[in-house]
Amino acid sequence: MTAFPDIPKIEYEGPQSNNPLAFRWYNPEEIVEGKSMREHLRFSIVYWHTFRGTGSDPFGPGTAVRPWDDGSDSVANAQNRARVAFELFEKLQSPYYAFHDRDVAPEGANLRETNANFDAVADVLEEEQQRSGVKLLWGTANMFSNPRFMHGAATSCNADVFAYAAAQVKKALEVTMRLGGENYVFWGGREGYQNLFNTDMKRELDHLGRFFHLAVDYAKEIGFTGNFLIEPKPKEPTKHQYDSDAAACLNFLRQYDLMDHFKLNIEANHATLAGHSMMHELDYAGSQGALGSIDANRGDLLLGWDTDQFPTDYYQTTETMLAILKYGGIAPGGVNFDAKVRRESFEPIDLFYAHIGGMDAFAKGLKIAAAIRADGELQGLVDARYSSWNSGIGAKIEAGAATFADLEAYMLEKGEPTANVSGRQEMLEALINRYLDRC
Repeated sequence: MTAFPDIPKIEYEGPQSNNPLAFRWYNPEEIVEGKSMREHLRFSIVYWHTFRGTGSDPFGPGTAVRPWDDGSDSVANAQNRARVAFELFEKLQSPYYAFHDRDVAPEGANLRETNANFDAVADVLEEEQQRSGVKLLWGTANMFSNPRFMHGAATSCNADVFAYAAAQVKKALEVTMRLGGENYVFWGGREGYQNLFNTDMKRELDHLGRFFHLAVDYAKEIGFTGNFLIEPKPKEPTKHQYDSDAAACLNFLRQYDLMDHFKLNIEANHATLAGHSMMHELDYAGSQGALGSIDANRGDLLLGWDTDQFPTDYYQTTETMLAILKYGGIAPGGVNFDAKVRRESFEPIDLFYAHIGGMDAFAKGLKIAAAIRADGELQGLVDARYSSWNSGIGAKIEAGAATFADLEAYMLEKGEPTANVSGRQEMLEALINRYLDRC
């Protein structure tokens, strides 16, 4: 039985196609910079928004029509939902998917029963992966929805909650490894504070560092060799989250001697909530050797929360792919669609329209970014801007061969710095638009 009987496998038809159930730009086998689009983009579909999102909001219940879901928290319903999910993954030609533990399996009356539920659904996930060839990009644990995590998980003031969170991550890591997950993600949904008057910040950060070391130790014990990823996000739902942006995460990892074990999973909507662009966060993480994966979405810049809209802006996807190509790609990470259809887009077919649009936007961005890099004009302008560092006093400074006294003597003899040249910002922005028009 099929959940989407009227929807065929989505195929590439080219830029001239007007078929909303076809790819216009995403051609999985097309070679770009020596690799196929499939290899570059490593698309992944998230389980939580796509198969657990209902369209509810603070002002009303869900609107989504999902004929395959009986609305119960039974294991049987969860297993059926998993089979439907793989039908969508296959029809969209998505090579990967991602989940939280609570997305795929319901909680039980206690931890033992919850683990048994997880195993029962993991049996179906494993069967479907073997049948379809779709792989698990990453798994993670939901340690923010249940009321037990009201004060956080690894940073909770309650030691028992820390212990429960550890047990939950242990199980999620085991299942991720069983399913061949290539990464494991930590998102600190409630790892932060609402009020500093009742918060011991240093103690909470120390506990978070201890928690991550325990995870690293257990991964070594069971032989999990995938990447550990931290997903930066600011101020939602807590007033301040300890993983607020890439710089904060990397500072934390260095402070607690974890840089060798973690990279970052950067999300576009989180970047803008932190007051940054996606390109900024990717460039910062990449420059520190910590770019691991991305969550592909966008936010509404007129709203101050995580709207998780599908990415359709070619300018944004071009910036994203320029950064990813600059740092050699994101494998074993991927382009993970942490995005949800709007409340008003309630029919099952809207799931296809949304993902097709996002996949095409990233394929277009990849093509534009590759064209920019191939022509070399943009890089040439950047290189020229920093040319004073390639020889003379600039080269000595970068080599660590100049002291303050040396630099003083240099300027006393020279008098004034060489004249600055224009940054040409407006010309460069028009240059990028030229490639958007051309590709």
